[in-house]
Order: sequence, then structure tokens, then C-alpha cells
Amino acid sequence: WGLLLLAAALGGTAAARCPAPCVCDNLRAHVLCLNGSLVAIPDTIPELTKKLDLRGNRFTVIPAGAFLATPYLTHLDLQHCKVERLEEGAFRGLGRLVYLNLASNSIALLYQESLDGLSSLQQLILEGNRIEEIQPGAFGHLGSLTVLDLRANALVYLPDMVFQGLQVLRWLRLSHNALHVLGSEAFAALPALRRLSLDHNELQALPGEALARLEGATRLDLGHNPITYVAEEALAMASLRHLFLDHASLQVVAPDAFARSPQLRMLDLRENQLQGLPPLAGAGGLSRVSLDGNPLLCSCLLRPFHNWLARARVQAEGACAAPPALRGRPLDSLKPPEMKCSRLRPPSSPPPPSQQPRAAGSRQCPRGCVCSPDFHHGSCENRDLREIPRDFPGNTRLLDLRRNAFRTVPPDAFPGLKELVSLHLQSCGIRVLQPGALRGLESLVYLYLTDNRLSTLAAAAFEGAPQLAYLDLDHNAFTHVPAGTFQLLPNLISLHLQHNAIRELAEGDLAGARGLRWLYLAGNAIRHIAPAALAPTKMLEKLQLEGNQLVEVPTTALQGLTALSELKLSRNPIKCMGDGVFLPVASSLQHLYLDNMGLEQISPGAFAGLGPKIRSLYLENNKMSNIPNMGNFTGLEILNLQDVPFHCDCQLLPLHRWINKLNLRVGATCVSPAEARGLKVKLSTTFQSCPGWGRGEAGEANHEKTKAASKSSKKKRSGKSPARGFNTSRT
Repeated sequence: WGLLLLAAALGGTAAARCPAPCVCDNLRAHVLCLNGSLVAIPDTIPELTKKLDLRGNRFTVIPAGAFLATPYLTHLDLQHCKVERLEEGAFRGLGRLVYLNLASNSIALLYQESLDGLSSLQQLILEGNRIEEIQPGAFGHLGSLTVLDLRANALVYLPDMVFQGLQVLRWLRLSHNALHVLGSEAFAALPALRRLSLDHNELQALPGEALARLEGATRLDLGHNPITYVAEEALAMASLRHLFLDHASLQVVAPDAFARSPQLRMLDLRENQLQGLPPLAGAGGLSRVSLDGNPLLCSCLLRPFHNWLARARVQAEGACAAPPALRGRPLDSLKPPEMKCSRLRPPSSPPPPSQQPRAAGSRQCPRGCVCSPDFHHGSCENRDLREIPRDFPGNTRLLDLRRNAFRTVPPDAFPGLKELVSLHLQSCGIRVLQPGALRGLESLVYLYLTDNRLSTLAAAAFEGAPQLAYLDLDHNAFTHVPAGTFQLLPNLISLHLQHNAIRELAEGDLAGARGLRWLYLAGNAIRHIAPAALAPTKMLEKLQLEGNQLVEVPTTALQGLTALSELKLSRNPIKCMGDGVFLPVASSLQHLYLDNMGLEQISPGAFAGLGPKIRSLYLENNKMSNIPNMGNFTGLEILNLQDVPFHCDCQLLPLHRWINKLNLRVGATCVSPAEARGLKVKLSTTFQSCPGWGRGEAGEANHEKTKAASKSSKKKRSGKSPARGFNTSRT
């Protein structure tokens, strides 16, 4: 009866109130508004909707109370919506929501109240944003959350208690960030955590102190980190059973490295630089060690480890790299007499990283400010201060001085703050950052100078802050990139210069920025990029140039950027694209944005070199009537062809056939001829009069029937039925 009443309620009101670009399934209480041009959350969505899919729209900001009209939502999908900011209270009123997907947006910062009101949420997907910092307390209202996905963001640092409130969280996914600093209490508030994914980061040492708080975790992924040494008793995780340290840079593992992890069963050390291992004392429960891909030296020096494997009945995977007589031999096939002594010696053990004691801050908080000893925070936000206050506690790690009126930052402005990691100086009217302004901030990673009046910077301003990795200079008054500024910033990863007045990118502007990975230059007035302007940034992965004045693709400037995976050229007045314009980055490019440019012509060879690696291509809101053959774009996950004036004649038949083979919503619509106007390219009947139509379509139909029959047969054999419901992230 409950279902019937719900269906009746929806049937009586939902159809009338269903927003125009959406599709409403009244019976199941689902609403889909996919790949549209919505710029605001529709306010006519039926009140009793349970599942709302808004993927592929353009919201930019999710305002406070955006979903108050749909309090019964249980699933909300906001992937690929170009969201940049979640206002405080954005999801207030969604007390029934259990699944929220915000993947593949442009969210940079999570504030304390951004996720307020989601008391029943179980899965939160934030993969593929550009989150640089999480303020402690951001997850404080998510007491039911079991999975938190923060993969592929821009995190460098995790402060203490950053996950406070996540009492039932079981899986925390932090892979593919740039983490290299973890607070000792970063994981202290996660009593139910069972799995932690920290692979593909920049950790240079095992963060043993932080990991020791995870008494219940059974699986730890630390692969693909530049860790060279595992020290004595480095890992104290009482319940750990599976440890992945593959594809790191390990050279030495101490004999009792895992003595305080007594439940450890599987140890993955593949693809490291280990010439051998000692007997792993204390790891009494270990049953498997994987050493494939290491340069193992099977001499007499490896005999103690080999004997220990036999005694402890541990299965070892790996093969000898030397001496030549044993090269390629599996470890488990060796006999002790074969492992003869030689003059070769393994490298001496490097000393473990020094553990410098940190002096606790003893100073009081400046008058008018608030200091939190638990989080090591200080805040003087919006106090109308004219000078930067001093005498913050020495262990302060985050200092929030936003919305004051400093105008200038003098030399030695932050004395005694050697542990400061994040400094917020947004909206302070700052015109000058004087030489030595940041002197002494030896742990500083994040510096936010957004929305000030800076027009130039001297390199000396950054003296004494060598760990700075994130520099945000958006919304200032720069007319050019401050050349030479980055010489003293060897660890700079992310540079924001969006929404300034920069007119060109000249040679030498980025000198010294050797480790730069993300460069944001959107919303300037750039007309020209010098051929060698980007040459120092050989590790660049993201280049965002949308909303400038470029009239051609800067092909020459892209030379040498062999790691570039994302290129945004949206909203530049590029009318034509010639052959091979993306060839310099064709081997690495995955995401290409060419939307809203007024593009009139794309040469048949414009996409030469691009192929299976391309995952997303945005071409919406342009003026061309045809596009090149993209038959080799076999890895596409997103293709947007909305608001492109396609002329649906026989020349477009290859595109029609290709779109029909894709399992994607592409939004391609005919504007001509008259009989096809408004029809989807995929559905237009104008192609039926084209030469070869019947043969091609018959072949495709037979191919599809064969595939369907094959799938049906497999399902019957396996007993599986097709999955239903919202798409969840891959495990």
C-alpha cells in the first residue's frame, strides 16, 4: 500500500512538475537530467523524488539550501557538473540521503559546514576534483559514512583530526594525490576503519605515527610512493593483514620493521630496488611475500632470509637478478649451497629519518583571535585588522587571516611559526608581499592570496618557505606572470593565476618551476604563449587556459609536456584547428576541453595522434557542422556535442554510425536539413537515403544481435542479472 500511495502521489503531481530537460520515472521516484545545460538546481523536481541524477550540467556553485524542496532524496549524482564551490549548508535538509557523487568537478576546498545536514550519508564520492585542503570539521556531521573517496585530488597535507566525526567509516580512499605530510593524529578519529588507500602519493617515509592510530585496519595500500627505507618497528597496526608497498623505491627493510603488526599475512614488495631482505623477525603470521621485479642478489647474503622462509613456511614470489649463474631462478627453487659468497655487498642501510622533537606552543592567542589547541588552528577572520597579529602558539598549523585590511605583508611577519602548514590571506587588500615576508615558515605547504591587489611579486618574498607546494594568486591584478618568482620554490606543485589580467606567457616566466604539475590560467587575457614559455614545467599534468584570447592552439608551446593529461582551451576565440595541433601531447592527453569557442572548422587531421587514451572530449557550443573521424577514441567515457549545428546529410553518416555504437549520451542534434531539425543525430532518418545505408546498418544490426546473444548466454551461465540503480565508483 505504501508503494501504491507513493506512485499515486507521484503520478498525480510529478508529471506536471517534471522540469523540461529532465525525465521523470514516477513509479520508481527517479528523475534524470543528464548532460544538459542546467546552470541551477531545478526547483520543480517532484518533492517525493528519491533518486536524482544531474550528471553533465553546469552548476559552478551549489548554494545553501539547494535541495530543500526534495527532502526524500536517497541518491544524488552530480558528476561532471563543473562545480567549483559548495556553499555552507548546500545539502541541508537531505537527512535521508545515503549516496552522494560529486566526482569529476572542480571543488578546491572543503569548508567546515559544506556537508552539513547529511546525517544518513553512507557513500561520499569526491574523486577527480582539485581539493587542495580539507578543514578539520568538514566531515563532522557525517556520522553514518562508510566510504569516503578522495582519489585524484590535489592533497599535499592531512592535518590532525581532519576526519573527526567519521565514527563508522570503513574505507578511506586517498590514492592519486600528492600527499607528503601527514599529521600524527590525522587518522585518530577513525575507530571503524578497515581499509586505507594511500597509494600513488609523494610519501617519502612510512607515516608510522599516523598509522598507529588505526588499530582496526586490515588492509593498507602504500604502493607507488617514493619510500626508500622501512625502519625498525615502523608499522604498529594491531589488525593489519594485507600491506602493499609495491612500486616504491625501497632499498632497505629493517629486520623487525613489522614486529608490531602481528596479524600481517601478505606483504607486497614488488617492483622496488631491494637486493635482498633480512629474516623478518616478529612477523610470525606472515604467509606470503611478493618480491617480483626487484634486483635480488642471490648470494650467501640472502641465505638467512631464504632459511627463514623455509622455517616460517612463508611463500615467496620473486627471481634472482644476480649472480649471472642464477639469473631468472625463482627464489623457491634455490638450494642453500647454490647461494655462494661473492665480493658484492648490499648497500649499507641508510639511517632512518630523524625524529625531531617538536616544541609545543606555549604562547597565548593574540587578542581578538581564536586559537584551537586541539586542531592547532588560529583564526582572526574578518576582524578589520590593519596589521598582521603576532604571538600565535608555536605549534599552529593552520592560520586563517581572511577578510582583513593588511595592505602589505612585512618582513618576518610570522615569527616562531615553524610548524605552520596552511596560511589564508584571502581578501585582505594586500598590494605588497615584501622580501622576507614568509621567512621562517619552513613547513608552509599552502599559501592562499586570492582576491587581493597584487600586481607583482619578488622571489625574495618566498625566502625561507622552501616546502611551499600550493600558491593561489587568483583574482589579483597581475598583467604578466611575475618572472623569476618561483626560483626559491623547488616544491611548487600547483600555481593558480586565474582571473587576473595577464596578456601573454613569455619565455622565462616559469623559470624554476621544475616540479609544477597544475597550472591554472583561466579568465585572463592571454593572446600569445611563447614557444619556450612552458619549457621549465616538464612535469605539468594540467594546463587550464579557458576564457582567454587565444586564436589558435599553442602547439609549439606544448612541446616537451610529455605528462600533460588535461588541457582546457574552452572559451577562447579559436575558429579553426589545423592538422596535428595536439601531436606534442598526444601520447599522454586524457581530457580535452574545446567547448564554447565559436569553433567553425576542424581539419580532418586535427586529432592526429590522439586515440584510446582520450577519456573525455568536450566540443559543445561550437559552430562547426562536422567533426573529424574519431573511430580510434575507444576509451571515451564522456563526449559532449550539444549545441553544435550538425547538417545531417550523407557526409555525416560516419558520425551517425559511430555515435550509434557508443554507449554514451553525446547530445548531438541536427539543425538541417529542415526535415531533421531538432532530431538527435543518432535518431535522424535522413541518413536512410545515403548510398550504402542498408548494408552498413544491416551489418551493425547483426553485430549488435550477436553481441546481445553472447551477453545473454554468459548471463545465463553465470546466473547474474544486469545491475540496476545509480553508478557507483569502481572498487
